[in-house]
Amino acid sequence: MDTPHTLKLAKTNLSWWAIRAAAYTLVVTALIYLAFSHWAYDDPFITYRYAYNLSRGQGLVYNSGQRVLSTTTPLFAVLLAGLSLLWSDLPHLANLIGAFSLALGAVFLWDLSRTWNTPLVGWAALLLYPSFSLLMSSLGSETPLYLAFGLGAFAFYARKQYAWVGVFSALTVLTRPDGVLIPFLLATHYLIWRRARQRIPWRAVALFAGLSAPWFLIAWGYYGSPLPATLAAKQHQGAMAISQRFAPGLLSLARSYASQWRYWLELALAPAGLVFMALRARRWTLLLAWTGLYFAAYALLGVSSYPWYYAPLVPGWIVLVGLALQGLHDLVARVMPSHSARLPASALASVLIVVLVVSQANGLARLRRQPDPRLAAYRAVGVWLNENTPPSASIGTLEVGIIGYYARRPMVDFAGLLQPDIAGKLSAQTTYADAARWAVHRYQPDYLVLQRGFFPQLENNFAADNCRLATTFPGNLFGYRTDLDVYACPG
Repeated sequence: MDTPHTLKLAKTNLSWWAIRAAAYTLVVTALIYLAFSHWAYDDPFITYRYAYNLSRGQGLVYNSGQRVLSTTTPLFAVLLAGLSLLWSDLPHLANLIGAFSLALGAVFLWDLSRTWNTPLVGWAALLLYPSFSLLMSSLGSETPLYLAFGLGAFAFYARKQYAWVGVFSALTVLTRPDGVLIPFLLATHYLIWRRARQRIPWRAVALFAGLSAPWFLIAWGYYGSPLPATLAAKQHQGAMAISQRFAPGLLSLARSYASQWRYWLELALAPAGLVFMALRARRWTLLLAWTGLYFAAYALLGVSSYPWYYAPLVPGWIVLVGLALQGLHDLVARVMPSHSARLPASALASVLIVVLVVSQANGLARLRRQPDPRLAAYRAVGVWLNENTPPSASIGTLEVGIIGYYARRPMVDFAGLLQPDIAGKLSAQTTYADAARWAVHRYQPDYLVLQRGFFPQLENNFAADNCRLATTFPGNLFGYRTDLDVYACPG
């Protein structure tokens, strides 16, 4: 039975834990945002436009009046729309949320390590998770928030605080549909391993259903399906001969990191982490199972390979590295069983963590100096369209994120993210040029934005015969690889 002294001590420890966690979260959030507030890439701007339209009372849509679910993250869009009342700069607001989410995800991993008595996993999480370049490159998207909610669900599950598990599981699903893997995994684990007299936590089930089910019902009625149209589009893109599907894409991504020695060091540590997990830390198998299920699900879906799709694999990778460090620490302590052995055991693990942190920090410094060159070029095009075209003018182009967000005009997407019938034209026998020609004839946009040389037949035939060149944005002014031509195509 707990004594008053024991309860007071527990409350004191909890208070200190909360203070340290809050301080860490604030400091890391500030550091990430200050260093990467400028970070942006094209895909998240589709969600930003959904949020912008929602905040203007036009509904959760990309093109006004067109009920197509082209964002994979409804909760992130709604969150941005609500917070835009305080800060209307959605790209920077999204980066701030992402910075906070990376810090919060590390705290949840740290909390898991405390609950499961593997402290070096916690230190690896606090130092390596928010500084991992693949995670940082996804800043501005929903991925950091999705991971924070998912890791929170695991942390509360380990603490047996099942009501919070229900809440965080629902938030994960609402942030991205593949988040359903987490409540599925946790519920399965609970049902298999619960004790005979342990009751099903119906409150957690009710909270999960009450928070997540309304969205799916609304989406079914509003869009005709709760699944985003982008899923089919990315599957069609993955089938193209010029594209690469998710599973083989991981090998390509790994090759891009092969020149950086720190990943070789982590690759050497990961198998040791697996061994230690199997022998001494089997509870971590639950989180690693999420990593495996995520990879299997995306591989089976056959979606195209985009770098940010691999970011959810990072928590599992960090855990393996942390478990390897914990295993090395415990091994040294057993070989040298005296009390004085704790110093060299801890020193070895500390040196390895410091080496990895310094190396990852250098990697982040290089990443910071390499922003996406499309941002400046596409933003300039979008602003020009907003200032020089009628509000009802439709714009056809290949990448609609940044251009469409700043143009505020109806967009026709040659990649099929906004118009599902265009996505249906993408296959192993076709290219984006084929889809672009079909989209132009089908939707007859008032303006075309073409990357010079990307679609020669569309430029030399249709645009030359039916449109006039309105303006050109020289790529060399923006560090972009080609010029961007804007054509006016009167109907």
